[in-house]
Amino acid sequence: MNARVFRDSYGVPHLQAGDPLALVYLQGVNAARDRAWQIELDRRRCLGTSAAFLGAEAVGWDVFARQARLADTARRCFESLDGETQEWVTAYVDGVNHALAGGARRAPEFAETGLAPQVWEPWAPLGIWLAVHILFAGFPSKLWRTHVASVLGDDALELFSSEGPHGSGSNGWLIPGTHTASGQPIVAGDPHRYIENPGVYQQLRLTCPEYDVFGLAVPGIPGLAHFGHTGTVAWAITNAMSDYQDLYAEQLRRTATRVEALGPDGWKPATAHTEVVEVAGGDLVELEVIETDRGPVITGPEDGKAISLRYPPRVTGKLGFEVMARLLRATTVADVDAAFDDWVEPVNVVLAADTAGGLLHRAAGVVPRRARANMLRVVPAWEPGHEWDGWHTPMPRADVDGPVAMANARELAADLGVEFAAPHRADRIRELVNARRDWSVDDMPSIHRDTYLGSAGSVLDLLTDLDGLSSEAVALRNELFGWDRHMDATSTTASSYAAIRKALVSRLTDHFTMLENPDVADIFTPWMDPLAHVSYALENLLATDLVPQVNIAWLAREALEEVAANSPRPPWGETHQLAPLHALRGPVFAPSEEPFDLGLSGDHHCVMSTSSLPGLTDVSIRASAARYAWDLADRSASSWIVPLGASGVLGDPHHHDQLPLWLQGSLAPVDDQVTREDRGHEHTVDGFGTVRIEEADPERDLDLIHEWVTAERAVFWGMQSLSRDEIAEIYRFLDSVPTHHVYVVRLDGVPVALLQTYDPQADPVGAAYDVEAGDLGVHLLIAPGEARSGFTGRLIEVLIAFIFEHLGNPRIVVDPDVRNTPAIARFQRSGFALGPEAKIVHPDGSTKTAQLAFRRKRRPGRGLSS
Repeated sequence: MNARVFRDSYGVPHLQAGDPLALVYLQGVNAARDRAWQIELDRRRCLGTSAAFLGAEAVGWDVFARQARLADTARRCFESLDGETQEWVTAYVDGVNHALAGGARRAPEFAETGLAPQVWEPWAPLGIWLAVHILFAGFPSKLWRTHVASVLGDDALELFSSEGPHGSGSNGWLIPGTHTASGQPIVAGDPHRYIENPGVYQQLRLTCPEYDVFGLAVPGIPGLAHFGHTGTVAWAITNAMSDYQDLYAEQLRRTATRVEALGPDGWKPATAHTEVVEVAGGDLVELEVIETDRGPVITGPEDGKAISLRYPPRVTGKLGFEVMARLLRATTVADVDAAFDDWVEPVNVVLAADTAGGLLHRAAGVVPRRARANMLRVVPAWEPGHEWDGWHTPMPRADVDGPVAMANARELAADLGVEFAAPHRADRIRELVNARRDWSVDDMPSIHRDTYLGSAGSVLDLLTDLDGLSSEAVALRNELFGWDRHMDATSTTASSYAAIRKALVSRLTDHFTMLENPDVADIFTPWMDPLAHVSYALENLLATDLVPQVNIAWLAREALEEVAANSPRPPWGETHQLAPLHALRGPVFAPSEEPFDLGLSGDHHCVMSTSSLPGLTDVSIRASAARYAWDLADRSASSWIVPLGASGVLGDPHHHDQLPLWLQGSLAPVDDQVTREDRGHEHTVDGFGTVRIEEADPERDLDLIHEWVTAERAVFWGMQSLSRDEIAEIYRFLDSVPTHHVYVVRLDGVPVALLQTYDPQADPVGAAYDVEAGDLGVHLLIAPGEARSGFTGRLIEVLIAFIFEHLGNPRIVVDPDVRNTPAIARFQRSGFALGPEAKIVHPDGSTKTAQLAFRRKRRPGRGLSS
C-alpha cells in the first residue's frame, strides 16, 4: 500500500501507509503540519517552559507542571511501555520531528512569540496527554471544599455541590439495532470541553493493511483514543466524573542534609531539588521541587506546610498508551473491552457496538481505594487511614438491553466519584432516543442540537407565588410560564430567563463574600471563585436548608423586576456568543476574512451544551469539542463535525470552514469525496521558464525513471545494472513509505530532472551525522541531454526554494559520492557547506563513501550558515 495523504472537501486528512509504523509516522507528520503551534505549546506546557515565550501569565502553570513532575512522570510511563508500543510512539515522534519546523513556518504564532521548535523526546506524547488531562478530574475542587469547611464549618463541605463539571463533560448514546431502521446500532455523542483555537480534536482516517479506522485524534497523540470506528466496531467515551487524585496536607522540616515529611510512621526523607523557570520579559523564577511519600508538593512549602498531589500515573508508572494502538486493531466489542482493561487516565465511561451484535457499557481507568474523606478535601498526611489501598476492580459495567445514554451523571460510575453532572442531559437524551424505534444516523443531529433546558424549573418555580409585582414583571413572568424552555439563539424569552438567572446568581453570591480571596496558588484561583460555584450549584443552593439566612424569594423578586425593567431583551444568541480560547488571544478570523456571527443556541444543562458562567457573562467558552455519529450498518454514512476546522493555521481555508455547520448543530459526512494531497509546486522564473515539481507515479513514470537512472551520467546512483522490473520495485517501495518522496521536475512541460527527498532519521545517511529536526535529505539527477550554460545552478536554486518555502524544511542534506567531484563542486557553488565524509551502508549491504554537505535556509539579514 502506497504512503499517501488524501483530504476531503473540509481538508480532513485521510492517511494511508504500508504498515502501522509507517502510518503512525505519517500521523505525526500530519499533526506537525496542521497543528504545529498547538502541539509544541502543549509539549512546552508539560515541560513547564511555556512562560519562556508566553510571559508572566504562564508562570503559574509552569511552576505547577515542574512541581507536579509531569515531564518526569511521562518519561517513567514511556519507559514502562512494552517494546512494541514504545516503537509505535517513537515512530509518531519521528514524524513530528521531521515536519515540525515546516509546520512552524506556516503558523504565525511562532514568529509572534519568537518560539523555535525543539526536537521532541520519544515520551513527548505521554507528556502532552498528562498536561492536557492533569486537571481533568478537578482535584482543585478539594481546595475549595476545604476552604468552605474552614469558613462555614464541616456541615457546608458539600454545600456547593453542583452535580456538574466545572471543566469537561460529554454526551454519548448507544442506540441498539432494536431501535434503528437498519437493525444495526448507532453510537453518537459529543465531548464537551473548552473550545480552543485550534480545536482539541482532529478528525482523522488511518488506513494500512492491518486496519482502516476513522475517528477523533488528540493532536500530539498517536492513534484515536476516545472515539473511533474500525468498520466492524465503533466506540466512544464520556468523562466518568471519577475521583482518582488526592491532596495531602504535609508537614515538612529541614535537616542539615535533606527535607523530611511527616507521615503516619513518622518523619521520612523527601526528595528535593531546585529548578528555574524562564519568563519572557521577566526575571527568572526559582522554585524548589519536593516529593514526599504521598507525591509531589504542588503548593508551598511555607512555614513548613505544603500540599502534595497523589495521582495514579505517578504512583504506577502507567498511562495506558498501550490501549491506543490496540484500539486501532479492534474488530469486535470484545477487543475494545479487553483493550480498555489497561486504560489509566482519565477515567471514562465507554460505549461500544459491533456489527455482530456486541454491545458494551463500562467504566475504564484506574481509581484508588481509600477513605471517603480523601475524595472530598485535603487530608492530613500524618494521620493514618488516608493511604491508598489498591484499586477499584473490576470497574463497573452494565448490560445493554436498550438505548443507553451517558452524560456524566451519577449512574454507572457513582461509586467512583463525589460530584457528577446534574441528570438533565442524560434524562433528556433517554427521553429522545426512547421515543422512536426507527432511528437512522441522519437523525442524530436532532439529538445533538436539542436545546430543552431541564433545569429551568428551579428558577421559574421561584416566580410562582410572588405577589405585588409591577405590571412589567407580571407580563414577563407570564411570558416565561408559557415558554417551551428551549434555549434557542433566536429566542428573546430564553434571553430573559438567562438574565433573571444571572441577576439571581449575582445576588445570591453577595451572601458568600466571606469565601472570597482564599490563599491558593494563582493556577487554582478559577476553582476558588464563589460566583462560579454559586452559578453551577444554583439548583442545590435554591433547595438546601443550609443557608436559612438568605431570603431566596426576595432575591427572585428583585431579579425578575430588574430584568422586566430592562425589557425587551435581545435574542439569546446575540449575547450567548462563542469565544474560542487561544494562548495569544488570537482571532478566529484572519484580517482578510469576513467575520460571521458566532451566536449559539443551548445552555449548560441542554443536550446542546454551550456553557457560560451564568452570574458573570453569557459568552460561551465550553461546548461540544466535536460531534460524531457512528453507523454500524454503513460506516460510510457516519458523520462528524468540529467547532473550527482541520487546520490550526489562521488564514488556511480549512481553519474554520466547519464552524457554520457546527453552530447549527449539523454534521459533515465522514466518507466525503477525497483527493490526494498535492505536494508538488509550480514556479515561473524570468528568463528560465516554468518549473513544475510533481510527485512521481511509479507506474506512469517508470519508463522515464528507468531511462535516466541507467544512463551513463547516473553511474553514482548504482542502478545501471538493474533490470526494469528491479527499478520498478525500488520506486514502488519508495512510494510506499512516508519518509521518502520522488518528484519529476519539468521545465516548460519537458522532464529535466529527478528529485528524491528523504527523512535522514529513516535512512542510512542519518547514522553518519547528527540529524537535526526537520532535516531533509536530497538526491538530484539531471536528465541526460545537451549541456546548457547555467542551467543546473538555476534549477538547483528553484529546487532549494521549493524545499525551504513550500515544504518548509529548514536544512538540506546532500550525500554525493566522494568520487563525484563535479556534483560536489556544484553544490558548493550553490551555497552548501561541506561536512564530513561518511561511509554509508545500505540495507542491501552495498556501501558508498559520501561527502556530506548542508545548506540552511537564509535568515533575514543573515548570510548562509551551516
